[in-house]
Amino acid sequence: MKKDSTLKQVSGWIRVNGVLTFGRCSIARESGEPSKTEKLETASAGAFVNFVNPWHTVSWRVAREHVRGLQIRIAKAVKENNWGKVQTLQRLVTNSFYAKLLAVKRVTSNKGKNTPGVDGVLWQDAEAKWQAVSSLCRRSYKPQPLRRIYIPKKNGKKRPLSIPTMMDRAQQALHKLALAPVAETLADGNSYGFRELRSCADAIQAGFNALSKPNSATWILEADIKGCFDNISIRWLLDNVPMDKTILRKWLTAGYMEDGILYPSRKGTPQGGIISPTLSNMALDGLEDVVRRAVPRRNRVNFIRYADDFIITGKSKYLLVNKVKPAVEEFLVKRGLTLSEEKTMITHIRDGFTFLGQTFRKIGRRLHIKPSKEGIKALIEKAGTIIRKYVSSPMIILITKLNQVLRGWANYHRHVVSSEAFSRVDTYVFEQLWRMLRKRHPKKSKRWLFKEYWTNTERKHIFAVKSITRKGILKTYKVLRVASIGIKRHIKIKAAANPYDPTFAGYFWQRRNNKESRVLPALSSRQYRAMLA
Repeated sequence: MKKDSTLKQVSGWIRVNGVLTFGRCSIARESGEPSKTEKLETASAGAFVNFVNPWHTVSWRVAREHVRGLQIRIAKAVKENNWGKVQTLQRLVTNSFYAKLLAVKRVTSNKGKNTPGVDGVLWQDAEAKWQAVSSLCRRSYKPQPLRRIYIPKKNGKKRPLSIPTMMDRAQQALHKLALAPVAETLADGNSYGFRELRSCADAIQAGFNALSKPNSATWILEADIKGCFDNISIRWLLDNVPMDKTILRKWLTAGYMEDGILYPSRKGTPQGGIISPTLSNMALDGLEDVVRRAVPRRNRVNFIRYADDFIITGKSKYLLVNKVKPAVEEFLVKRGLTLSEEKTMITHIRDGFTFLGQTFRKIGRRLHIKPSKEGIKALIEKAGTIIRKYVSSPMIILITKLNQVLRGWANYHRHVVSSEAFSRVDTYVFEQLWRMLRKRHPKKSKRWLFKEYWTNTERKHIFAVKSITRKGILKTYKVLRVASIGIKRHIKIKAAANPYDPTFAGYFWQRRNNKESRVLPALSSRQYRAMLA
């Protein structure tokens, strides 16, 4: 007699393609089939359909809150100088299933998600991402060589960029979750590059605070480190970075592939790795304290650093040349670094200097910070190139591409004295668009062109076109007027603010929500983790 069979749902840990995963599957259950174990064995053998991958069911809020709790404990242990506890907690993070999920999510959702390493592998579907989570382990891990490419620099030279494989990127993202609380707790107060909740605007505002007062220092040491990422001493990193030394050594000595040839790595941390900015920051942390100890405080010495670019202010040129600069060089040489002779110079504030794309100059007793002429020229050239490139494309594409460039540039410079620069850019864009339209519609009059492209919005003198979307809605696409962004002063972040310290929870909430007058009560660690998740 034939046995009856029904379709049953089975949930649990099953092995798919050699990888242990948690999922749900439908299998045929015959009458007399005894146990759930046999159901799972049947499923793992491949006799299942409709497999539901659990990647889509992950609660990312819970994952972030769990990992944030461990990171807060790490930061607290660092402040207490309890390095044994730090090491234990870091091991918990790197073995945490939630941390592995976040690491894979990061490398599969950033801009480099479609750029493979030397193995050509990408994690694009949910099954590949889930299998990657299960494969993230310390034992038997061996990084592959980096794929070396070169990107052009402004001065005509090329910058080497090393691209790790997806697995190596995920491992770096995982270990960075454990290293970031240490780096933030030990970081210099006036270091703003590659740090959480800090930006170029903070560094620029710090420069304003240091130079704008009537009795502020008048001499500035503009410094740039020569090949910072490429020349950091591997031995110094292994001796001083508090993380898994075995994993760190494997990354730093993995080598790179160029034109099919494997080259060894003898120094530096590769540009392109997720953890490289954190390692370079840790190598330079302590420089601010060295500068301040080199001279008495009354000499008005200020230190501001963004990544490997930094400025130091002093009341005299002699002080910077004979006291500060030797102390900086002595600090750097221990880490295998030197100052770039081309970009390192000492300038008086009346002559002006450029830092992070802004020109600082004091006229009389007033400090002016404006977008640099080189930056304005570069933007104008880029906008003109876009208009010429998309001259025969649909107007919507041209407007979209142009707005991306204009909005990004304007938002970066909106915190300084930019009205004149904004007006200059708007004038140039107007002239180029008008010139493009005259070529595109050679037989149309000026009045027709103006009516067709500059009267589609309520405000005049705004280039715009109307188009019907796929849903049948009439939509207006307009070119951004840079001057409409407006000027807004940026409030610098507190030097001691640590995103992994619960005592700063209210402060970061105020900055994120722009609530200057409201003061939050002290939060518990759990409330703080939930707020940041």
